[in-house]
Amino acid sequence: MIGNIATIGYGLAAIGPGIGIGMIGAKNQEATARQPEMAKVLRTNMFLAIAFTEALGLIGFVAGFIFR
Repeated sequence: MIGNIATIGYGLAAIGPGIGIGMIGAKNQEATARQPEMAKVLRTNMFLAIAFTEALGLIGFVAGFIFR
């Protein structure tokens, strides 16, 4: 039973970063459409935000092993 609960927990931990990365991409597209000359800076900031958001998913994955 513990393995099933951990699997569900990781699935829930992956939902947040998935939604966050989708929102980051959407807002980056919107900002680039509004100011195309800032595309390079916006792309750099987008990749940083995606990395930080993805770190949350990895923390959720690792927490399943740590708190076992």
